[in-house]
Amino acid sequence: MSLLDTHLVGCPYCGESIEIEVDASAGRQVYIEDCQVCCRPFVVEVTLDLDGDATVTLRHEDE
Repeated sequence: MSLLDTHLVGCPYCGESIEIEVDASAGRQVYIEDCQVCCRPFVVEVTLDLDGDATVTLRHEDE
């Protein structure tokens, strides 16, 4: 069962707000995605709390 959530986040490079869809049923995730505005790659980290709510953090690819 897929639990897609949409998160509004800011690109760590250009600062623009972008929407990312997260599949909370997949558990903790780390992957690279390109900014929809400036096209630079950033690392997306998804963690889940005890209630299953996802937290999304972004960082530069080279960190």
